Amino acid sequence: MGKKLYVGNLSYGIGDGELQRLFEPHGTVQSAQVIMDRDTGRSKGFGFVEMGSDQEAQAAIQALNGTEVEGRALTVNEARPKPEGGMGGGFGGNRGGGRREPRW
Repeated sequence: MGKKLYVGNLSYGIGDGELQRLFEPHGTVQSAQVIMDRDTGRSKGFGFVEMGSDQEAQAAIQALNGTEVEGRALTVNEARPKPEGGMGGGFGGNRGGGRREPRW
């Protein structure tokens, strides 16, 4: 199984194809996806690339992390797994309404 990489600080003009071509010199690219904003359809400035092996992933990290592409220094590292449970939650703090009395 391949290794999934996070690619951050992408130029907003980079699409899936350009992202794949950027990583191809470093090994087999199984998938490359720029994350798009659901409402605007515009790039969010980051994406994910899945390389064919751990060695290829490490080679891509070494070669591309900090490299400037279209005027932006890329952040390339191993992707962390999604947290369980979807959207999160955990609002913390006092969610109650109304006025609070001072504590003297």
